[in-house]
Amino acid sequence: MQEIDDVDKKLLAQLQKNNRLSSKELGEIVNLSTSAVQRRIQRLRDKKIIEADVSILSPDLVGLTVSCIVYVSLIHGSSKVIDMFKKRLTSCSEVMQCYYVAGVYDFVLILNMRDMKHYEKFSKDYFMDNTDVKQFHTHVVIDRVKVGFNIDI
Repeated sequence: MQEIDDVDKKLLAQLQKNNRLSSKELGEIVNLSTSAVQRRIQRLRDKKIIEADVSILSPDLVGLTVSCIVYVSLIHGSSKVIDMFKKRLTSCSEVMQCYYVAGVYDFVLILNMRDMKHYEKFSKDYFMDNTDVKQFHTHVVIDRVKVGFNIDI
């Protein structure tokens, strides 16, 4: 691990639960001054240990009522084809997560859609009409049992 001590671990654990805690509140939890907490958090950001500070939205409440997990196999495994596919998916707002993986499939995608018509159009545009896609398999999510990005350190 990159220069993370026990105090950093405590700070990171708290920030993963609630990144809206003030530096003063965090300082009380980890026994540091407000300025020391601010310096540590800035160092963790500068070293990219903290990648982002975000608000997590409820897909259902913003009109994205269908989530899909899609496994994609490409016809050619050339770096050019893979890089083009990565680039295209990276710029796509429906793609919440995209993993380039080893094994039977080349990519695993997590998508959020308004409805099945939206997914149908998306799958035509990104999979069916893409000559580099060999096959894709879709699983429609029934219930989001656990979603998160917390890392236990």
